[in-house]
Formats: sequence, C-alpha cells, structure tokens
Amino acid sequence: MGNNEKATQEEGVKPVKGGGILHWIEVMGNKLPHPFWLFIWIIGIILVVSLLSSLAGISATDPGSGEVVEPVNLLSGEGLRRFLEEMVTNYAHFAPFGLVLVMLMGVSVAEKSGLLTLILRTMAFAVPRKIVLPFIFILGACGNIGSDAGVVVVPPIAALIFMQMGLHPIAGLVAGYAGATAGFTANLLIAGTDVLLAGISTEIIQQVDPSAEVSATANWFFMIASTIFLGLVGAFIVSRFTLPKCRGLSIGEEGVGSFGEAPSLTHIEKRGLKRAGIGLLAFLVLISILVLPESAPLRNQEDGSLVPSPFLRGLVPILFFFFAIPGYIYGKVTGSIKRPDDALKLMEAGMKDLSGYIVLMLVVAQFVNLFSWSRLDTILAINGAEFLQATGLTGPFMFVLFIAIIAVINIFMGSGSAKWAIFAPIFIPMLAQINYNPAFVQLMYRIGDSITNCISPLYPYFPLLIGWIRKYDKNVGIGTILSMLIPYAAILFIMWVILLFAWFWLNIPIGPGEGIFIQ
Repeated sequence: MGNNEKATQEEGVKPVKGGGILHWIEVMGNKLPHPFWLFIWIIGIILVVSLLSSLAGISATDPGSGEVVEPVNLLSGEGLRRFLEEMVTNYAHFAPFGLVLVMLMGVSVAEKSGLLTLILRTMAFAVPRKIVLPFIFILGACGNIGSDAGVVVVPPIAALIFMQMGLHPIAGLVAGYAGATAGFTANLLIAGTDVLLAGISTEIIQQVDPSAEVSATANWFFMIASTIFLGLVGAFIVSRFTLPKCRGLSIGEEGVGSFGEAPSLTHIEKRGLKRAGIGLLAFLVLISILVLPESAPLRNQEDGSLVPSPFLRGLVPILFFFFAIPGYIYGKVTGSIKRPDDALKLMEAGMKDLSGYIVLMLVVAQFVNLFSWSRLDTILAINGAEFLQATGLTGPFMFVLFIAIIAVINIFMGSGSAKWAIFAPIFIPMLAQINYNPAFVQLMYRIGDSITNCISPLYPYFPLLIGWIRKYDKNVGIGTILSMLIPYAAILFIMWVILLFAWFWLNIPIGPGEGIFIQ
C-alpha cells in the first residue's frame, strides 16, 4: 500500500458526498487563475472603483473622529506617483512577509536537521488521536498571544503530526491554519489583541462615563471557554469534513512514510534529543531571566507589565532561536549538521520552499496598501456600521446581525483594531444606553472579527497556506482549499453564537469583574 493510500484510509472517516454548495465552490474556485494574477485583477478593480467612487462624490463620516472620509482616486497623477515611489517599500516593509521568513528559517533548522520530525513522530504515537486533534486547534489559538506567529508555525507542524499519525498532511495544514486564524477570539492567555481593543473600548466609554474602564481581561472567561470549544468542534470538523475531502489528493515528494507501529529511537537519536533538550532548557532559562524579574529588560519599561512588552513584540525572533538552537545542536550530534555552514544550507532549503510565496507577496503587499490608500476599506466599514444601526435591533437578533456584518467586512478589511475604531464609537454608546456592558459589545465584535479570517483570500497568510499545500499536491486549486475551510467558518460561527447566547441567557461573567450588563 502506498503512502497516499495509507494517509487517506483512516478508520471512522466518512467520505463527503459530491454535489452541494461546497462542491460548487470548489469547482468555481478552481477555475480562478493563479493567486498572483487574481490579485492583479483585484488591484485593477480597486483602481477603477476608486476612480468611480471619487467621481460620484461618495463619502462617509468616521463616528470616532468626525472626519469625513472620501475615496482617493488611485488613477490620478498623485496616485501614480505615490505607487511608483512606494512600490518597493510596500514590499520590503510588508509586516507578514518578514515575520514568515524569520520564523520559518528557524523552523527549517529544527525540521531539516531531523529534530522536529523525531519529536512529532514520537508524540504522534504517545498521544491518543482524540487528544491530538483538539490540541492542534488549542495550540493554534494560543500561538497568537504576541503576534501572528501561530499562523506561521502551527500549520506546518500540524502537517507533520498528521503524517506521523498516518493522516493526510494537507488536512493538518488546513486544520492548523483554521485554528490559528480563529484564535483571535479564543485564547487561554491574555494577548496583545486584548490590550489593543480594550484601550479603544475604554477611550470610547469614558466619553460617556469618565470613571468607566474596559480591562485587558474583560473577555478572558469567554475566551477560555471558546478555546476549549474550538478544540472540540475543530476536531469534529477535521474528522467529518477535512480528512474525507483529502481523499484522492496527492502527498507528493514532501510526504513521509507513515509507521504501522511506534519506531524505536537509535542511540545517536537519543543522545541528540537529550543534548538538544539541554540547549533548549538553557535558552528558556535565559529568556526567563530577561522576562520574569520586575525590572527585567524584556518587560514594559514604564510599568513593568508583560502585556504589552518588548517580550511579546519580540516573540518572533525569540521563537526563531527557540527552534534554531535545539535544531542545530541535534544536527551536530546526529551528523545532519557537520559544520556551521550546513545550518545555513538548511535555512536556505526552507527559503526555497517559500519561493512561490516570496513572489506572490509582491502583489499582495501592493493590494493591501492600495486598498488602504483608497480609503475604500474605511468607507465600507462605516457604511456597514450605519446599516446595522439603522435596523434598530437591540436584542439577540442584533447580536447575530452584528457578528455577521463584522465577519463580512473582515474579508475585505483585515485590521481588527481599525475596524473596532470605527464600530466602537457607534455601538458602545448605543448599547450602553440599554445597559449592555462595553466589554460585551467588544466580545461580539471579536467573534465576527475571527470567523472569516480563514476563508478570506485577501488575508495576508492565505497565499502561504496555498504554497504549503502545493508542496504536497501541485494541482490543488483555490476552490478546493476554500471548500475545505468554509466548514470551519460556518460551524464556528454557529458554535460561537450558541455559546454567546448561552452566556447571555445564563448571565455568566465574561471576564474578571465583567458581566454582560453594566453593573
């Protein structure tokens, strides 16, 4: 039996029947051109819409600042000059681009030296599958504590775990990606997002009540419950939809053979694993010294806090060394790294795997910046907020509509803080008048802001997922990828709405000292 057959014949997995909306999305989506040309088309549409919107005199008023937002004609002489002057800067300074490259260079050392595969192979046989699948989603959610690192690290690790379990690696990539992108509402820890959104919420509510404040822990209880639910529901979606969908997909040259029984470690592997563990422990001790003391250099130098702090802002380079140091030590012991230059070759090999992503980022970076320059994203968000306000809904139906509108706008406007800066000035005061806690309004916003991250082709890390998947099967199209991700968005939307309603009707605190209603 070949590797592909092994990886796709899992017990208890039922195939998904043909037809239906997911099949239609897959067929139509696969007719789309390569993502590079797709983004070229989208950029062309933005250019034309910016011209027509400018000529039509379309505008919107920012509810926070009172500023009249007008579209910018990108086809004007000024737009052309700005594009030519800033095209290279847009690409070089595109934040997700640098994050991905730095993170995966460190991961490449750990993976291609053999350390990461060894650890995941051992874990795959030591941990029951029922625990592994939820764990991947929980890991993805918690991986975003300081940045988007979880989106970069978790999917490829999940693919390796799936392969070692005899499951299809593409299913692991999709599951890891879905868990990490949904994790902006689910986390066991307080993340940078909590601080950022709470700051905006506090600024708005203090205009109504100067003594009011929304703390960074305002949604913590709900987030913890969401993390557990995400793990359980995500594992169900993997078994019911993702794994069956991967039947017939190739594993390709990047795949590895699955094992019928747990492989035994050789003497040199054990020694390499031990020394890599010692090296990692030494690194963690060093980071602890730099973080734990009250006056530690990686704490916030103004108030000594950890959220926000240089530690969280510098989490990507810290994670680079977290993977690279033990990977290098393991390679030296086992012989996969014979001299220092070999480590560079491992990093170079990782970058070769990203060559398609590096090219694609050229147009993705231009799209993100052109859309922002045009102000169309802001106008879209403001009009969405005004429509919701005009409905006059205030109860549970408003909750669902609010979340749905945020989810739709999130497909086009990725910045969570920018959208909240538009929605908060409208809905925090409006719902405060009928006794809804600003922290609860913020919570509803966060649900909508998470649901559609995984299915947005405009999300900065979606091209990275495409590149990863095509390492295993070069024929997988965008339609197939979206058809595998849509069940996550749809089912997680239902999950979060049910959880929110249960919280609302039982009137459970959503965070320390924070309830659904103003006390």
